[in-house]
Amino acid sequence: MAARKSSCNCGNLRVTYEGPDPERVSLCQCYECQKRTGSVFSVQARLPIEHVTIEGPSKTWTFPSDSEKPVAFRSCDSGGATYHFCPECGSTVYWEIPFAPDFYGVAIGGFIDPTFPPPMISGFEAYGAAWAMNASGLPMEHHDYDGTSKGGSRA
Repeated sequence: MAARKSSCNCGNLRVTYEGPDPERVSLCQCYECQKRTGSVFSVQARLPIEHVTIEGPSKTWTFPSDSEKPVAFRSCDSGGATYHFCPECGSTVYWEIPFAPDFYGVAIGGFIDPTFPPPMISGFEAYGAAWAMNASGLPMEHHDYDGTSKGGSRA
């Protein structure tokens, strides 16, 4: 197992992952991921905490926030998440997931590694921009979200 290293733009906040290929790499087109990344979708991995080393300072932002008006849309982090971003350059590098407390979510783009495993699942495709990549055509598991708390695999 080779170490995979991720960082923010300026390099002050770093994640090192020394473990097997992630069991979950996902492509998400929910509105919150779009807002967080400034892109039409995000790609992230869930990495077991025991294989992750974090270095450098971070600021945090928790979604959803008790002080804000509740959002009117479903998102992949509707169950909550605490995002860690670099206080210098602002890049979101990793996040804590309350419903998966033994894992960190980590943005794949920070690894700058063309050998990183591809997404295995895609979610919230209905939220995606019509002109964006057709995730529905990629060979991976696809999930439809019907307003329930979990959604489910396509038939």
